[in-house]
Amino acid sequence: MFIADAWYMGAWADELADAPVSRRICNQPLVLYRSKEGEVATLYDSCCHRGAPLSVGSVIDQGLQCGYHGLVFGNDGVCVHIPGQAQIPRKARVRSYPTVEKDQMIWVWMGDPEKADPALILDYPFHNDTGNWPHSHGMYEIDTTYQMMMDNLMDLTHLGYVHAKNVGGKAATLVEAEMDVITTEKGVDVKRWMPDCEPPPTYLKCVDLPEKIERWQEMEFIAPSAVLQWTGAVGKGQGAREDFSKRVGGFSMRLYHFATPVTETSCYYFWSAAHNHLLGDPDATENLRKEVEIALEEDKWIVQAQQDRIRETGDDWLVDVRSDKARVAMRHALKKMEAESGPLAAGPVVTDS
Repeated sequence: MFIADAWYMGAWADELADAPVSRRICNQPLVLYRSKEGEVATLYDSCCHRGAPLSVGSVIDQGLQCGYHGLVFGNDGVCVHIPGQAQIPRKARVRSYPTVEKDQMIWVWMGDPEKADPALILDYPFHNDTGNWPHSHGMYEIDTTYQMMMDNLMDLTHLGYVHAKNVGGKAATLVEAEMDVITTEKGVDVKRWMPDCEPPPTYLKCVDLPEKIERWQEMEFIAPSAVLQWTGAVGKGQGAREDFSKRVGGFSMRLYHFATPVTETSCYYFWSAAHNHLLGDPDATENLRKEVEIALEEDKWIVQAQQDRIRETGDDWLVDVRSDKARVAMRHALKKMEAESGPLAAGPVVTDS
């Protein structure tokens, strides 16, 4: 089941340049584009004339032009021009979707347009603070459910096994971490603390750290499919657990994760990695990007392998363990949101008006 009444990330803002972008969200074919006036818009990706994908068209002064017979559509989906005729039929339109640009991300609402409140979109100011938090970002299309991507993020004990040679480090450190899980109005907050451990390889590639560190992993899950993560380390004994001002001078990384459902068993995984070490050095951002992408490729492999098995066996026989506490809380938040959601805004046509 798709949660319709939610804002989904459809693209990074810098993806929408001169050409439209094809995306499928909640199994609906969509085209995202930026008008010549700079406004972002999303339409059902099919021309009302002969069904050609609008995403293979082009953005012109009047709007989005179909690449098959040249019909032009405004941001509201209404046809504004048909080559060779002056009269435009009232039915010449396609569905439009509420679309918002915020914090360098493009957001699309897939449910009842009347419920599309931009205030519900999460805040992530770090994308705009390039002086203190330079970042890189990207997107993977992954052959697994968005829920399984959230499962992966909410149980970080996997870092010591899947990512031992980069962002993870020793498995025992991750498994034995002190953990607090708090249910919130928006989802789940998770705080994990490792007060006496060795730094993982990625941290050491980025900054100088002592042999023993205090390490933290703090995550905010925001339903339906966002995880905002702050992770890092300073030297052991600095008291950084209680005092955020002590979390300086070591390694600190903010990871943004969002999984947008494509179909019932596939998703787009949007990510960004920001840091505050070696500010002003572009090599620091590039080096971190390479390390993060190695870990993301590992995640992609393992969750797709999981999905392959579950297609064969189902998941009724799977068991939960102690480290699943945050993941289980996340799943409860999703079920609550599913129960409250209305129907999907599906199909190319809204009304005949």
